[in-house]
Amino acid sequence: MEQLKGVDWTVIILTCQYKDSVQVFQRELEVRQKREQIPARTLLLAVEDPETRVGSGGATLNALLVAAEHLSARAGFTVVTSDVLHSAWILILHMGRDFPFDDCGRAFTCLPVENPQAPVEATICNLDCLLDIMSHRLGPGSPPGVWVCSTDMLLSVPENPGISWDGFRGARVIALPGSTTYAQNHGVYLTDPQDFILDIYYQGTEAEIQRCARPDGRVPLVSGIVFFSVETAEHLLATHVSPPLDACTYMGLDSGARPVQLSLFFDILLCMARNVSREDFLVGRPPEMGQGDANITGYLQGARVELWRELRDQPLTMAYIPDGSYSYITSSASEFLHILTFPRAAGAQVVYSQVEARQLLEPGSSVISCLLEGPVRLAPGSVLQHCHLRGPIHCGAGCFLSGLDVAQSEALHGLELSDLVLQGHHVRLHGVPSCAYTLVGRLDSWERQGTGTYLNMSWSEFFQKTGVQDWDLWDPDTPPAERCLLSARLFPVLHPSRALGPRDMLWMLNPQEDGSEALRGWRACWRLSWEQLQPCLDRATALASRRDLFFCQSLRKARHVLEARQDLSLHPMIRAAVLEGCAGPLLAMLDQIAAGVGDPGVAARALACVADVLGCMAEGQGGLRSGPAANPEWMQPFSYLECGDLARGVEALALERNKWLSRPALLVRAARHYEGAGQILIRQAVMSAQHFVSMEPVELPAPGQWVVAECPARVDFSGGWSDTPPLAYELGGAVLGLAVQVDGRRPIGARARRIPAPELRLAVGPQQDKMAMKMVCRSLDDLQDYCQPHAPGALLKAAFICAGIVRMRSPSSLSEQLLCAFGGGFELHTWSELPHGSGLGTSSILAGAALAALQRAAGRAMGTESLIHAVLHLEQVLTTGGGWQDQVGGLMPGIKVGRSHAQLPLKVEVEEITVPEGFIQKLNDHLLLVYTGKTRLARNLLQDVLRSWYARLPAVVQNAHSLVQHTKHCTDAFRQGSLPLLGQCLTSYWEQKKLMAPGCEPLAVRRMMDVLAPHVHGQSLAGAGGGGFLYLLTKEPQQKEALEAVLAKTEGLGNYSIHLVEVDTQGLSLKLLGSETST
Repeated sequence: MEQLKGVDWTVIILTCQYKDSVQVFQRELEVRQKREQIPARTLLLAVEDPETRVGSGGATLNALLVAAEHLSARAGFTVVTSDVLHSAWILILHMGRDFPFDDCGRAFTCLPVENPQAPVEATICNLDCLLDIMSHRLGPGSPPGVWVCSTDMLLSVPENPGISWDGFRGARVIALPGSTTYAQNHGVYLTDPQDFILDIYYQGTEAEIQRCARPDGRVPLVSGIVFFSVETAEHLLATHVSPPLDACTYMGLDSGARPVQLSLFFDILLCMARNVSREDFLVGRPPEMGQGDANITGYLQGARVELWRELRDQPLTMAYIPDGSYSYITSSASEFLHILTFPRAAGAQVVYSQVEARQLLEPGSSVISCLLEGPVRLAPGSVLQHCHLRGPIHCGAGCFLSGLDVAQSEALHGLELSDLVLQGHHVRLHGVPSCAYTLVGRLDSWERQGTGTYLNMSWSEFFQKTGVQDWDLWDPDTPPAERCLLSARLFPVLHPSRALGPRDMLWMLNPQEDGSEALRGWRACWRLSWEQLQPCLDRATALASRRDLFFCQSLRKARHVLEARQDLSLHPMIRAAVLEGCAGPLLAMLDQIAAGVGDPGVAARALACVADVLGCMAEGQGGLRSGPAANPEWMQPFSYLECGDLARGVEALALERNKWLSRPALLVRAARHYEGAGQILIRQAVMSAQHFVSMEPVELPAPGQWVVAECPARVDFSGGWSDTPPLAYELGGAVLGLAVQVDGRRPIGARARRIPAPELRLAVGPQQDKMAMKMVCRSLDDLQDYCQPHAPGALLKAAFICAGIVRMRSPSSLSEQLLCAFGGGFELHTWSELPHGSGLGTSSILAGAALAALQRAAGRAMGTESLIHAVLHLEQVLTTGGGWQDQVGGLMPGIKVGRSHAQLPLKVEVEEITVPEGFIQKLNDHLLLVYTGKTRLARNLLQDVLRSWYARLPAVVQNAHSLVQHTKHCTDAFRQGSLPLLGQCLTSYWEQKKLMAPGCEPLAVRRMMDVLAPHVHGQSLAGAGGGGFLYLLTKEPQQKEALEAVLAKTEGLGNYSIHLVEVDTQGLSLKLLGSETST
């Protein structure tokens, strides 16, 4: 089902028979509004029918009056005025009559369908399907007015039903096609060529039905949906003050009027049909009324006189939808089971359920919102709904079991059920809640006509088999015609000495087994008939029980998804739990998984889910999800995690969390700290890359001798984001990158040397020493902010720690460590000629250069592959949490693909890509960099991407797989030496980046790309996007000056610049210089 983009309803009303159900169904509407199925501003009203038998017409008139009254009050009027209808879109949904297979009616009957795109996970009821159809299929485009829709049918309507509202006035019925055979027991419309309604037939003769047939041989069925224009709705509303129609409304009944039963279609609409005369209309009777005495007939005739007077002049037309379908939900168990099963399906239909032995569910069976433990066998054509069962249980063909809990499972052990309907019901008897159980046969009829059956056998056969007597079921004075399944007192609701269970009904299947004991127990119970049971049903508890079971199976699903590392999003389930008030059990389960799983990857995802729960609880208030996560109150839990004590850490997090639940701002801050806790676990996982770091001792340079490391920048052509932890080790990454010089220079570098003083001298800035920002660290305290990325010199401090030159937890002072190991201190200077946030991998490449220079200055040699893994470690120490593509791209020469497998420890492998001879020069002639003038905010983008990945949002998961797959295509394009193919790769890659990190394309950059598009094969922002450098593959060679002229003519682009770029074939270079005096 689609989400909001349809009718912005002013009012939605749900009518219901029972006063006790009003608040129950009001809550159900409000829940759907929170799920975004209903617009946030829509007024929601559950309205009790004035009398149990006012009919669909009376319920419509009463609902229209209630809507007008509420809108009048909202508009400041003190009396009901129809003026409020002129700008209102009103939807009236009728619950209709009792339904033998769902205590909450046909509207809340759950269907065997799921909606993976729904923002909130929930079972799909018939009401949900009809709401979607009315809001997104039938309603859009209609003028203000009143839609009326029954909920006793299943509808299918195409996305664009093709209804024209040009020049419309009056009322319009929606008709769907049916066969002439189906129409014999249903209503059909007779129309003229302009689709004006001439007559409405119910169970018409063969000749009448044939007159209604369309050219394709099908007939337009009365499908339970009608639209009233504002003018017609005003005329209908005017009748609420006219006796006897006033008795259809609560106002009339409160005034003492006598109830009247009206049909929407065969009273209200029929008087507008062109071929219906006044005389025929006044003497007719709606089919739902049946036969009655003369007083009722006269009373109805008075009501029809008023309807004729008000509505006769209103035109009635039909909108026929030939591609739609309609099916009335009858009280036949066989037809109901057919609706819920798919006989030709390859397997069982399992919807919002957890099933341990799924192989025991045969094709053509359905399981809807259930939890099935152990061996539960289900034959074709059978359905389990809202059940928590524990096997061994065997349901043969033609069974429907609903509302059974695990406590009742034992009663089913050893039985082979077939063609039976067994249901558990929540009831309230004189205010006392209890449970009752009903058992009927699939073939039993709920109609009053005919001889009737029970448990698929005649009454006489049933009496003979069980020993039950007719006087057990009916009073002696009950006429034979009234003795039917509806009125038979079959169903125990209270036993004098014990709780009831399914056995109180199931004994009837094999009465000889228990002798006469079961019969005596049954007779000792207070029993009700089906009709007597309906007003006692506790619909609030029934819906609450369904909700509890739904979340019980949801929690098991969530546990399995996390522990089995499935790429399935739990976000819809999290939102559902929060909206339904079930966040507590979900948080407890997530804590349990995080503490006990023993896998840092699974634990990190569980903590991310906790953060999502807290974020949902804030309901969009309290600030942005991304933000700081270093509040002192959370440091104790963090310290446990840092030490590897996952269980104590998770427990401490939960204790602290409980202090932050009182308001949205605290919830959001708590969510940030849970994401921070997840980052600790990610760091620990990435630290495993240290397994692949190795060094060899080399000759120690002389004191004062500089070791200089110079590096190119990198440009990513495909696969970015797949290298980012945890994607790098959960999905596996593949990134194709180029080492590049910018304007003929290698823009990133570092130099290091030993100095006599036992201190660390740091310089950050331009290569010219006088311009650099300098600091001196003489104690370990001066290095304490090494893990705060924005602290001055943090990267350099982290480099000393990761190089093993300084140990922060050593009992020795900084000077003692330096003098003991090296006889003095060090000086380290790093520089980059690229602007901050360039997107060219500066910080990671700079970390690699700093480590390489430091290690060589300390008398150690490290290979480039070791250096790649060492940078991964350094960035985790620094807490920037980067991936590996930047150092692969800038430390390794030329064109290459870096890969990591979906496993720990995290290992990066690099493959050089061989291209055709002369292609690198060709690439240099066509590759340009454009500095956009926009600074990239990568950290916020990174937090958003990690949040989406841990939530396993389907679009993000699919896009992440596409990024990895795309690297193969891009590699092929390089090997072919095809610039057009590479341009296509760049264009696709940029689209993938935007899907991964929405918001990474500023408007000014989009404008620039649009201007450049005619001149390039393809283009993309470097790195994560959001700003920095744009790189282009131009159609013509050497286009720097030409594109500068193009951009100069475009206003509003800001401070941009174009730069030459060429592939660097050397990568990291390391050299020793002569000593010089430090300044």
